[in-house]
Amino acid sequence: MTEAGLPRLWPPGRQTGLSSGRSAPLVVVKGAGDLASGVALRLHRAGLLVIMTEGRQPTAVRRTVAFAEAVYDGEAVVEGVRAVRADTTEMVAKALAERVIAVVVDPDGLIVKQARPLLVVDAIMAKRNLGTRITDARAVVALGPGFVAGVDAHAVIETQRGPALGRVLLEGQASADTGEPGDIAGLTRERLLRAPQAGVFHAERTIGDLVAKGEPVGRVGDAAVRSQVDGVLRGLLRSGLEVPAGFKIGDVDPRARREQCFLVSDKALAVGGGVLEAACALLGGIVFGCEIADALRSHGRTSQI
Repeated sequence: MTEAGLPRLWPPGRQTGLSSGRSAPLVVVKGAGDLASGVALRLHRAGLLVIMTEGRQPTAVRRTVAFAEAVYDGEAVVEGVRAVRADTTEMVAKALAERVIAVVVDPDGLIVKQARPLLVVDAIMAKRNLGTRITDARAVVALGPGFVAGVDAHAVIETQRGPALGRVLLEGQASADTGEPGDIAGLTRERLLRAPQAGVFHAERTIGDLVAKGEPVGRVGDAAVRSQVDGVLRGLLRSGLEVPAGFKIGDVDPRARREQCFLVSDKALAVGGGVLEAACALLGGIVFGCEIADALRSHGRTSQI
C-alpha cells in the first residue's frame, strides 16, 4: 500500500469504524510470515482482534503456517484459525466482526495510523527497523534485533533460540543476528534450500513430501534445487516468484515428521507468548478485562476464571 493507494482503502476524512465500538482490543501485526503468524495465532486465541500487514508478493517458505498465503489465495487457515485478505475498509471491518484475522496488503504499514490499534507488533523480521515508532500505539512491541526497547518500541522480544527465547526486554536490544539457521537434529545450514542462481522458481514437490539427499525439489530457471539431507519438506517457496541467487526457497526437516509441517513452530509459539506477556504488562486491565472472560466463556471455560 502506498500513499497514492491509501484513499481506496482508508478514505480521508471518513470514520473507519475500526477504532470504536469493538468488543476486544485491536492489534496490528506487521508481517504475516510464519513467525508473525505464530504471534497472531496466540493473540487471536487470547481474544484480541488482529489485522496483519504484508507486501504484494510475500516470500514465506513455511507457507502452511503463514497467514501471508491469504494475499495469494484470498484466505489462509493455520491450526484451524482463518485469515482473509481484506482490500477495503468494509472487508476489514467484516473480518473483525466475525473474529477472523484480516490480512491487508500494506507494505508501508499505513494502516497503523488509520486503524489506531492499542497494540502494534513489528514482526517483519528484517533485522532492522523499517519505520516502526514507539508512538504508533499505546503498546508497541518488536521482534528480534534492530530495535531498542524504550526507544523504538516499548518492548522487544528475544527471537534467538536458547534460554532467552521469547523473553520480554524492556530495555536494550535482542541478540544480534548470527546468520546461522536453528539446529534441528544436529543440522543447520545443510537443511536449507537456496536458489543456485537468479531466476524464477518452479516447485516440483509439495510441502509435506519426503525427500532424499540429492533429490530435486524444484528449479530456478534451468538449475535444479536439490535437497542436501534426507527428511520431510517442511517449507517451500510458492512457484512463479523471481528470486536472487542464494535466496532461501525451502527447508528440509531431518526428523521427517510430516505432521509438524502443518504446526506452528515451538519458536513462533514462544515468541508469541512473549508478545502476549508484553501486551498484558503494557496494557494491563485492557487485556485482562471482560473481553478475555468473554473469549473464554465462548469456549466453555468460564469455570477456569
